[in-house]
Amino acid sequence: MSRAIAIDLGTTSIKAGILDLNDALQHLVLKRAPPINNFGGHFESDAIAYAETAERVLVECMAYAEERLPLGMCSQRSSFLIWERTNGKPVTPLISWQDDRGKTACTALNAHEELISDLTGLRLVPYYLAPKLYVLLQQHPEWRVSLECGDWLVGTLDTFLIWRWTNGAHHLIDASMAARTLLMDISQAQWSPVLGKLFNIPLDILPRIIPSANIALPLTNGLTLQSCLGDQSAAFLACACSDDVALVNLGTGGFVIRTLPNATQYPNGYLRTLLYQNDGIHLATEGTINSIASAFSSYPVAQCRAEDLACNDIYCLAEPSGLGAPYFRNDLGIVFSQPVTHLLPLQIAALFLESVIFRVARIIEEFNQIAPIKVIYLSGGRSKLLPLQQGIAQCVGCEVCLLQEKDASLLGAALLACERTAASFTENMKIAAKSNPKLQGKYQAWKKWLDAKLAISTAPKLY
Repeated sequence: MSRAIAIDLGTTSIKAGILDLNDALQHLVLKRAPPINNFGGHFESDAIAYAETAERVLVECMAYAEERLPLGMCSQRSSFLIWERTNGKPVTPLISWQDDRGKTACTALNAHEELISDLTGLRLVPYYLAPKLYVLLQQHPEWRVSLECGDWLVGTLDTFLIWRWTNGAHHLIDASMAARTLLMDISQAQWSPVLGKLFNIPLDILPRIIPSANIALPLTNGLTLQSCLGDQSAAFLACACSDDVALVNLGTGGFVIRTLPNATQYPNGYLRTLLYQNDGIHLATEGTINSIASAFSSYPVAQCRAEDLACNDIYCLAEPSGLGAPYFRNDLGIVFSQPVTHLLPLQIAALFLESVIFRVARIIEEFNQIAPIKVIYLSGGRSKLLPLQQGIAQCVGCEVCLLQEKDASLLGAALLACERTAASFTENMKIAAKSNPKLQGKYQAWKKWLDAKLAISTAPKLY
């Protein structure tokens, strides 16, 4: 017997699986997502090819189901497109969250950054839908007319697929995905007239916001959509059901996320995230580590051992696109405290691993100042690297577990479709940390070095 079927609309792959009665995913089907083309910072892919691939993945997975199961869906956040209402033909490609065409909007609205952050919990950066759409409508004023009269529709990737899978009957977005557009007031889970005016985006062209759970929307493929949410929210729900748990996801990028017992207390500089909405609004705080995969791609990180860490006194930052939350410094990407031309690639790889370990440890340290964390779960492809596991466990000062289910986002979407959160098996995956005073000492020294780098007053911030 099975509980639910789920699909994960990832950046590089699309996968589906069936949740069994033991909270394990079975019959996984995975296909590569259409390639993303990068033209001078414009990251785009074929929206129809993506939709057709997702449909094939679901069909293949559904073949293993003995009955029609509730569907849970999670999606890469902030990727979006514009399409024609009559035939579903895309007007734009699928514009990736990685796309930076919204930079000019961020510059133009910089004076309103504090207001935008107060309403959305996010920073004014180009990753989100609103800055990109602001620029598109400036460049193509005639598009606004087509959107306002309803001939064209705009929405995130999940919105487009729901529209396709209901024969154009529903133009919807769940609260967790709407929260990543810079257009929603997260305290109300509603589109904000203030933000719409700032970005010059009419709110009536946007999808209708719905809760993330108990959706009960019949689809043309015979399934009923029960849950829909952002991929990071889904990953968190796979393991966390209390305020003293944090999730550290290390994949293409990285994030550290936790809920707080007092929703009015948030550590300075960190993002506020609307995790999901059902009978209430569930918020969390989030730190981000940018571009892990890009930093690691040219170095043999997989060959590193835990013993390779803290073998020198060189400190490193390894976020090619700039430091993420809570710093948001695009002037600090790949940075070393000393020249590294004499180092072997394996030694540089170890420095990059240390940078990720130390960034995670400091985020956890600052989260602990608000409320203590008892357990940290590691997920994502890079969490399988043993030096990262050991290094984080040695530096954070609390229990660290490796999430057994590697497809955490898929699992979380499936659980929410069953009106549940937190799988039952996660508590037995504790990482036995070996003591490494050298690494712990280097972490303390790295913090002082980073603080000195951040204190340079002439450095640019954001966009």
